[in-house]
Amino acid sequence: MISKILVALISLVNLALILPSSAQNTPQDYLDAHNIARIAVGAGLELMTWDDNVAAYAQNYANQRINDCALVQSGGPYGENIEWSNVDLSGTDAVKLWVDEKAFYDYNSNSCTSGHQCNLYTQVIWRTSVRLGCARVRCTNGGTIVICNYDPPGNFIGQKPY
Repeated sequence: MISKILVALISLVNLALILPSSAQNTPQDYLDAHNIARIAVGAGLELMTWDDNVAAYAQNYANQRINDCALVQSGGPYGENIEWSNVDLSGTDAVKLWVDEKAFYDYNSNSCTSGHQCNLYTQVIWRTSVRLGCARVRCTNGGTIVICNYDPPGNFIGQKPY
């Protein structure tokens, strides 16, 4: 019974991620999108919580990218995923793009299909990354940049995400 409820919940959230909306940018929206991906792994991962300090870091860095929307890592103390689009990208749209990398990730070999990347997905589900902060800005070039930071960071070479 619980597994049927979980499947239904995941289906509803996935549908919500697909439908366009200018909402979907609240802390809870980011958390839900991340935690659904973590639940879907089925490895008993701890759910993420929102951290205002991590979010302030993400917002500060997003503000620094407002003139160019460049996909450049901040080099800060947190794990980081960045997404850019030339359209009005919502935060949950960005997280969905990261989670979609799951199709190319093989847990057993801890590797990604050749020609694809999976590091954005693995950061989303990294077991020890439990505090989240995200930001989204419309850039002066008309694009949108979404940045999520993770504390503690993940994606250590040679380690599996969970």
